[in-house]
Amino acid sequence: IFIFDYRGYGQSEGTPSEEGTYRDGEAAIRYLQQHYGVAAKDLIIFGRSLGASVAAEIATRFESLAVILESPFVSVQEMARAILPTLPLGSLTSTRYATMEKVRRIKAPLLVLHGDRDEIVPFSQGQKVFAAAPAPKMFYTIAGAGHNDTYLTGGDAYFQAWKQHIERARTQRKPVPVS
Repeated sequence: IFIFDYRGYGQSEGTPSEEGTYRDGEAAIRYLQQHYGVAAKDLIIFGRSLGASVAAEIATRFESLAVILESPFVSVQEMARAILPTLPLGSLTSTRYATMEKVRRIKAPLLVLHGDRDEIVPFSQGQKVFAAAPAPKMFYTIAGAGHNDTYLTGGDAYFQAWKQHIERARTQRKPVPVS
């Protein structure tokens, strides 16, 4: 497990930006490749909420074993419409984080997890992201979960969904011919 903070978040310096978070995600993959000899194709790329959009972008740049997106939103514009439906906020921002567009280009097996009581990112947005993705894919509803209690509310079944997805990705991987 390798966890990092995007620029401007947590312990990281700098100012957050959409392209900056993508560069940070790419740098994390390159760090693992260079310092630990881990091939991107052996990684499971995970992101939740805003991180789901970053993970989706990184999954379009690197071949990976699997991708897991938790509580993903369609785009910043769709979130703006969900939060303030009467104001035209979506057109006023250049920040996109267009998760739904990105998942269309993911080639690795995808798992989308979303709490059906998410008070931040509407459950329907996770469903739309899932619907846009190509197979193989799996959607897991975390019954009763909000935005920040998914693994607590989901309990063992939440972790079983992860395990099942990872095991399926491993068995679906095409063997590399030995020469």
